[in-house]
Formats: sequence, C-alpha cells, structure tokens
Amino acid sequence: MSINELENVKTEGKIESNKGKVLIGMSGGVDSSVAAILLKEAGYDVIGATMKLWEDKQNPEVEGGCCSFSATYDAKRVCDKLNIPHYTLNCEEDFQKYVIDDFINCYKNCKTPNPCIECNRKLKFGTFYKKAIELGCNYISTGHYAKIEFSEKYNQYVMKKSEATKKDQTYFLYSIKKEVLPQMVFPLENFTDKNDVRKIAEKYGLNVAHKKDSQEVCFIPDDDYGNFLEKNLEKLPSKGNIILKDGTLLGNHKGLIYYTIGQRKGLGVSYKTPLYVIKLDKEKNEVIVGPEKELYSNELIANDLNFLLDIDLSKPIEVKAKVRYRAKETKATLIMQENGEAKLIFEEAQRAITPGQSVVFYIEDIVLGGGKIK
Repeated sequence: MSINELENVKTEGKIESNKGKVLIGMSGGVDSSVAAILLKEAGYDVIGATMKLWEDKQNPEVEGGCCSFSATYDAKRVCDKLNIPHYTLNCEEDFQKYVIDDFINCYKNCKTPNPCIECNRKLKFGTFYKKAIELGCNYISTGHYAKIEFSEKYNQYVMKKSEATKKDQTYFLYSIKKEVLPQMVFPLENFTDKNDVRKIAEKYGLNVAHKKDSQEVCFIPDDDYGNFLEKNLEKLPSKGNIILKDGTLLGNHKGLIYYTIGQRKGLGVSYKTPLYVIKLDKEKNEVIVGPEKELYSNELIANDLNFLLDIDLSKPIEVKAKVRYRAKETKATLIMQENGEAKLIFEEAQRAITPGQSVVFYIEDIVLGGGKIK
C-alpha cells in the first residue's frame, strides 16, 4: 500500500466509517502509531493505551523496546498529535507472572521460550482486551502485521497472514483466544513495504517516523540472557559435562542455561568436525553435541495447543508449519494424540527443533493454530 492509497483504507475489510470505539495498543513505535492514524482516518473513535509491563529498577530510563519509559512518552506524544486520549496501563504484576517467570522457568527446565508469544496471549490480547471492554470499546487494535476477516468457507472470523510476507507476525499471534478474533483490527494488514508506513508517519509529522524497530526481548535490553538469568535464578547453574551421543567426554559446560539447541559458538571444545548442541539433559546435567546432520528431525510433539479454526481434527490433516519465526514453512501432517498433544510429521527434515519454542500450523494463508514444542 502506498501513501496515496490511504483514503481507500476506509472501505477495505473491517475498517469502515462509524465502526465504533477501538482501543489500540501504543508501543511508541512507528507501526502502532500509523495504525492509530489509519483507524482515526477510517472514522473510528480511537483511544490509545500503552501497557507498562516492565521497568529496570536500577536504570528506569534504559531503552527497553515497548516497555521503556521513552516508549510510553513517545506513544503519548503521538496521541497528543492525533488528538486522541492516551492511557498508561500498569500490567507489571501480570507481566512478571506470565512472561518473566515463565521465561526463567523454561530455562531452568532446558527449554528455550519465546516471551513475545506469552505476552500476546496473556497481556496484549488478554489483559488489554479486558480493559477495552471496561472502557466500552467495540474493538482492540495493534500495529501487528496480520489480517482478520470473516471466512464464508469456515463460517467464522479467521486470522490470515498479512500482505507483508517478510514481516508477517501471525507466528506470534497463534496463541490468542479465538473468541477475540471478531473484535480485532489490524490496520497494517495490507501494507507490503515498511517505507510506506514511515511515509504516513512523516506526513503527520510524527517524531517516531524513523524510529528503529525493537529487536531484543524488552526486559533484557542488553540481550545478555545469561546475565539476566544469573540475577533472577534462586541459585547459579552447576557446571557439567559436554559429551557426544556415544558418551565421549569432550569438555565441561558452565551451566545448562547458557546453551540452546543448534548452538555452535561458545562450546569451548575442539573436535575434528564442527559441533552443535543437539540436546540438553537436565537429569544428568549434560550438554550433548554432535555434527550438524544430527540437528535434523522429521517429526515433533507439541503440547499447550491453541486452535483458531474450527475444523475436524479427529483425522490426520495436511498443513504447513513453522518451527520458529524465521523458519521456512514446510508441508507436514498434523496428527492429534489421545492425550491432547499433537504429532507433526514433516515432509522435509527440520533443523534444530527446540523444546520450548512454538510451532505454528497454517492451512493455506489461514492460521489453524499452534503449540509448544515438547
């Protein structure tokens, strides 16, 4: 979408005039800021809100992505510029419980979490949605790149991949409740170029027009996971052995929390071929390494499932799946197990399938659902 097509937004999809009141999550970034512009241009009664999720107590002004003081300030300035109300919602307690504590517990149990997914599930489309209802809003909105529309085929609202395939964020949104879908609006759904989003921000004179996207986990602004875990664990991790699958001892590791599946750098051992972490054994406190070929697998088991599409899953179903955000979608067969877990058999072997990460299932461009890799 180009800036010249801005006026057409009013008649595309769910974004029409006189649609009612919408609460939009304002992160202080350009995406959510432009989303607010598009909603207002479309005739919505727009309310901006920033969720205060986390604060570095030792340095409260540190840049921390969507959680920092400066992000809240930027969001408020944008709302002032657009002449819409802005609220700051204190959600630190829920964020600690559902995101930070989960992050720490995953690493304690040799899993590699994705905190953004938990934040979306519990906070941005959980707590935030409840607040929208309290404020009498008809919809909630964010600056995510995703699409919501009513499907005649499935007779329900569905989540689809955005037009911006390289920026599509449905992977991070699979875990929200399907009941919320009819109340969700993603104004950036048809944008294919981030530069067009920035041009709209420029047109409105927003200071965030060229603000960089946040890449790191918001509560670890220096991207030093090990240091964060050391400060928040009850006790420091124990050292142990680094071994091959056959038990050959190669050296020692400094603690399981510092390693993840697929890791090559920082192992501190030498071998005739490059080695990668292929497994973490919590019971034996061992890091198992091997050549790259041992990272590949054709299947996985997923639990903690969430489905956004009402279809019959009693029989195997063909899907496309992603085992991580940057991974390529691959054809797979989804088979539900009697215990409520899902087995996924891939057409092509996948590299570094990692416990704790999410796998997301698609039918064409529609999000079927997803779960946590076991």
